[in-house]
Amino acid sequence: MSKIDTAAFEKRVEGEGYTVVRRELGPAEGLDDHTHDFDAWGLVTAGEFRVTVDGKTTVYGAGDEFKLEAGCLHAEAAGPSGAALTAGRRMKS
Repeated sequence: MSKIDTAAFEKRVEGEGYTVVRRELGPAEGLDDHTHDFDAWGLVTAGEFRVTVDGKTTVYGAGDEFKLEAGCLHAEAAGPSGAALTAGRRMKS
């Protein structure tokens, strides 16, 4: 298994104007439908992270990236073993 290069991801998102945050979620921890007032660009660093938009759930595993635009109605949840994320947040002006 190859090592996930979080430093390269962080450099890339910061170069696009995002602020880096890290999150860890327990098994099946998450949020029902909600929106953010920021664009999100995430990298799953461990476990699984599930994002549901318009009734369609996408499962992201370690090494996968995802993006959500500000205002996008979505639900999110960690997989059965939890999830760790490095994410960028970019406020809308």
